[in-house]
Amino acid sequence: MIRDRELSREGRIGSEELLSEHPYALVRALEASVEVRRRFQFFGWVQSHLHPLVRNHLVVCGAYQRARRDLVFEAFNSIVVPSQLIAMTTSSNSRLMRSLIDGWVAANGRPVMFRLNGGSDPVSAAEEEVLLRAGFEELLVHGVARPQRPAELESLFVFAAADRLHTALEKSHLDLILPYLHATWLRVQATERELAGSRDVVSLPRQPLHRAPITEREAQVLSWVREGLSNQQIGDHLGISVLTVKNHVQKILQKLGAANRAQAVAKAMALNLLTREEAAPRDHDERAGA
Repeated sequence: MIRDRELSREGRIGSEELLSEHPYALVRALEASVEVRRRFQFFGWVQSHLHPLVRNHLVVCGAYQRARRDLVFEAFNSIVVPSQLIAMTTSSNSRLMRSLIDGWVAANGRPVMFRLNGGSDPVSAAEEEVLLRAGFEELLVHGVARPQRPAELESLFVFAAADRLHTALEKSHLDLILPYLHATWLRVQATERELAGSRDVVSLPRQPLHRAPITEREAQVLSWVREGLSNQQIGDHLGISVLTVKNHVQKILQKLGAANRAQAVAKAMALNLLTREEAAPRDHDERAGA
């Protein structure tokens, strides 16, 4: 069963307190949203600007498509997750997603934190097991419905963080940024549709996806960048200097044609460069035993 985790009176935080607590992070996130038009830019925005406000390792974004008369979902993950989990969270007909949608509607369009607790109806035990094995014990859900029609959703967003629960502050952050999140995701959808139907895009030769020419060490550095570690922390894990880490990061940005670390992670994941979870930890273990 999935139920909303109620907030205590102390956990209810107003917008004035939020703005005094994280003014710059909020402003940067909102300002950066207007430049996002492609999927890889959206992923980079989520990881670089939204992550400090609403921690996430899996973000599921749904938008209503009138041609299909249904919500269509896509998932963005910054850690490796089972393909079964992706299939489950991107299907509007899965018991999990139907439960999240119904729960959000029942909450009168407010952000809801759903806690997994046992696998009873309407969510199957199998679905909960997949989520729990991936480290997701809670799902933070928010969306946008048509005016005066709360059951007719225009968009829905699900945030999940591995091995941690969201806070009341993160829930309030999501409520504040929702209009921008909604507009940004719809803009991305429109841009991708436009590019897919463009003659210029169709006429261009398709570039095969292949592993970018980054070294094994650079892949290890990038895997720690994906986890949000600083250069100092990465250096500590790999037993190298901060300057060496910085040089690796600069080479990664050049090789991937990325403007920043978040964009590098997004492009690397699109090229399947970060599918080996054991890369960085294994190096750390070898160093520890040396």
